[in-house]
Amino acid sequence: MTRGIKHRQKAKSKTKKRSESSSSASAPQVPVKVWQPGVDKLEEDEELQCDPSAYNSLHAFHIGWPCLSFDILRDTLGLVRTEFPHTVYFMAGTQAEKPSWNSIGIFKVSNISGKRRELVPKHETDDSGVDGEDSDSEDDSDDEEEGGAAGPTLQLRKVTHEGCINRIRAMAQNPHICATWAESGHVQIWDMSSHLNALAETETEGVQGVDVVQSPLQKFKHKNEGYAIDWSPLVPGRLISGDCNNSIYLWEPTSAATWNIDTTAFTGHTGSVEDLQWSPTEPNVFASCSVDKTIAIWDTRGRSPAASFKAHNADVNVLSWNRLASCMLASGSDDGTISIRDLRLLKEGDSVVAHFEYHKHPITSIEWSPHEASSLAVSSSDNQLTIWDLSLEKDEEEEAEFKAKTQEHVKAPEDLPPQLLFIHQGQKDPKELHWHTQIPGMIVSTAADGFNVLMPSNIQSTLPSDGA
Repeated sequence: MTRGIKHRQKAKSKTKKRSESSSSASAPQVPVKVWQPGVDKLEEDEELQCDPSAYNSLHAFHIGWPCLSFDILRDTLGLVRTEFPHTVYFMAGTQAEKPSWNSIGIFKVSNISGKRRELVPKHETDDSGVDGEDSDSEDDSDDEEEGGAAGPTLQLRKVTHEGCINRIRAMAQNPHICATWAESGHVQIWDMSSHLNALAETETEGVQGVDVVQSPLQKFKHKNEGYAIDWSPLVPGRLISGDCNNSIYLWEPTSAATWNIDTTAFTGHTGSVEDLQWSPTEPNVFASCSVDKTIAIWDTRGRSPAASFKAHNADVNVLSWNRLASCMLASGSDDGTISIRDLRLLKEGDSVVAHFEYHKHPITSIEWSPHEASSLAVSSSDNQLTIWDLSLEKDEEEEAEFKAKTQEHVKAPEDLPPQLLFIHQGQKDPKELHWHTQIPGMIVSTAADGFNVLMPSNIQSTLPSDGA
């Protein structure tokens, strides 16, 4: 298990500078070398340079102290949004140096600019065979991002929170309601409607007002701290929370602002419960993963697992239940492995349909795409965020054709899995990622040095067509 953020430091105000360098950096000069994480090493005088053409959008920002966990809020700006600029609402929990310095951040990031880029770049040359200056300047103008060059604007409101926040989740059906897991062992439920309403009504950039002191709607003390928590996607208000004492508790809503917590815990794991996921189709079924290397499937009408199996050879840190293909469950381990299971095959013994050993450090987050059933994103302590498409297979003829079109001079590593679609780097100690359910192709990740918003250009095929 890998949880906390090392060397907690408050970020300095450099958001705009980082955003501009991410989105407008000039293309690297040839010869270009593809840097392989875990294989190549950087010399003291070397640095990695981002290729902006790999992204439809890429921005960075921070809210002060690093955040171990965050959530993207459902909004009323449109169910499927494809046009730049974008606006996104968030909640996040800080990991401050002192317990009293922590807060829940409720914030809006607007004017997220970007541009759909061509997967195969156009190579225009003059009569001498050398790229012409006119074509360069023309490409620059064509490459101007929709939304302008000003960069995203951040509006932030804070609610004080005693102690670091291990995890935070917003209720999908009522996104103004959120639950926090504190290092003190408390799980608390909050109503953030007043702050979200204030953010929606103003365009003033920066921190708005002083930290608000607010009482939670409900508070429950576990016997130990924990990280696992999840709202039911089918029953509004239903919540489960799991702790490092191997116990899982069920919260049943009794009204819009009150819950009944069953003090009889779900028990069966012999190690800390690391993550929880409700079934997307069965209202009484959820899954859990643990330091004991197992995954368990539970029915809320009983207190013992309906099924339990060894999932990895090390701690199982995270899991994700596919909302579009409900038989598929993905998990990530402390040894860096990723496993995909078809739950229909559990009774046959071996339910693993895909297993990847690309990452060499602990997996910190994993999530299926809400728009493409075969795609998922993963973050790891090796400072990589990877995107996978399980439907892909190696096609040598297609690769040769693509290399010819792009006039590619650099050979990609031969040992990469064909299902590995994209590698994003640049963040230090990434901890959690989420897809935006209303903006196809957008992923947000948090790390020790802040947040990244990214939209890789090679997953634009999952976006609806312009004429749709």
